Amino acid sequence: MTVRDAPPTAGALRLARHSFFNLAGQGGPFLAGLFAIPLLIRGLGTDRFGVLTLAWLVIGYFSLFDMGLSRALTQIVAEKLGERNPTQALSVAWTALGIMFGLGLVGTAAMAVLSPWLVHSVLRIPSALQSETLQAFVLLSAAIPVVLVTAGLVGILTAFHRFGTLNAIRAPVGMYILIAPLAVLPFTRNLVAVTAVLVLGRILACGVYLLACRRLMPPLRTGLSQPFAAVTPLFRFGAWMTVTNVVSPLMVYLDRFIIGATLSVAAVAYYSTPLEVITKILIVPGALLGVLFPAFAASHRQDPERLVRLFGRGTAYVTLFLFPVLLLAGAFAHEGLRLWLGEEFAQHSAPVLQWLAVGVFINGIAQVFATYIQGIGRPDLTATLHLIELPIYLPSLWWAIHRFGIVGAAMAWTGRVAVDGALLFWLSGRLLGRHDPLMRRMGGGLLAALGALAAPLLVGGVVPRALLVSMLLVAFAWLAWFAVLGPGERASIAGWLGRPEREV
Repeated sequence: MTVRDAPPTAGALRLARHSFFNLAGQGGPFLAGLFAIPLLIRGLGTDRFGVLTLAWLVIGYFSLFDMGLSRALTQIVAEKLGERNPTQALSVAWTALGIMFGLGLVGTAAMAVLSPWLVHSVLRIPSALQSETLQAFVLLSAAIPVVLVTAGLVGILTAFHRFGTLNAIRAPVGMYILIAPLAVLPFTRNLVAVTAVLVLGRILACGVYLLACRRLMPPLRTGLSQPFAAVTPLFRFGAWMTVTNVVSPLMVYLDRFIIGATLSVAAVAYYSTPLEVITKILIVPGALLGVLFPAFAASHRQDPERLVRLFGRGTAYVTLFLFPVLLLAGAFAHEGLRLWLGEEFAQHSAPVLQWLAVGVFINGIAQVFATYIQGIGRPDLTATLHLIELPIYLPSLWWAIHRFGIVGAAMAWTGRVAVDGALLFWLSGRLLGRHDPLMRRMGGGLLAALGALAAPLLVGGVVPRALLVSMLLVAFAWLAWFAVLGPGERASIAGWLGRPEREV
């Protein structure tokens, strides 16, 4: 039997359609979070919500036990499909899933052993919550094999460009994870019960993803095909992705653990809430990058010129979305948080949100560069950068939190992603080779956008800030239309708006 419907080379319309599918799949959980988070904070209390946030982070970090195989799986399967080699793609896919399940069992054992140490010695969990928290952490550890296998199944669907199927599953699963705890609150505030419904959701989701892949790749029904033929390329790519998977979550998540260990779990809630909200904005560029990654992998050897076009337009589209959204989020951080969560949260969290708005813009653009580098098969470069950054970032983060509290954590995070983004930009330029004019234009535009993002933060008063933001948005719209978008793109947008484009 053969793989059904190996995807053809994706054109612009296909990329747009698949990006929309990804956006719809991630947008539903984002909206559910806006509804659920305030109710969870009120229902669980600030301390329990802080513990729940840490539990989510722990299970996310222990997904590193996949040793980079989920990302490697997408890259290698997409590359084999681009080379019209579906048989080897099958071997890679099912071999990786078997290995990932075994690694997940290792993760479960490690998490179960470390949980008492985390709860009693590392985190400042109130004594009344320690027993409850420990049981919740141990229960979460049982879900690690399911989480890893699910990641592999998602990687297979991504490599095959099955974004419609993928997001038809992803959207309700993401919404369930946020809304299901609310169904428990009328009966109990116990974190073990909340965790149990989350683990159940993970198991059900894995089963649905598995059914989708069984229909796509029928040889699963007869067992593994050439069981270990693809282990070497998987682990070559996956080894470097493992470095990234270990180091990057440390730099992403450790701020909240240090806050929890040195300040309080309430401070974790004040910090993590704006962080979770502002980083959710990245679901939109993430929707595009999820499509671009297999497209980069499939075309970097077959069509280098198309690869350059994808890189340039991907960077432009991410910038066009992120700038106006983050400009508004940073400029009106206090007002927005006060309307959503009340004055107390706004007082603590607004400065954090302002710093993070700048950092998220940088990080969103940097993700395009990282996706390009990994998509062409060079995860060693991104992993090396993370190894260099980690020993510099951790002491800086520790000092900033002790000196400035949760605002210091936001400052350190933004500084780290700025350095990371600059290095990824330089590496991307080197790999692109003879495309210096593209990189010079891109660099100048990104620096100007950063200056514009920071400007409203220096202006006091709502009215003056609103006037400045309005002027910046008008200038940005003019530049985007005439300097960033090409004639074909302007014509398409004008057609959607129902009027012909006028010549300028």
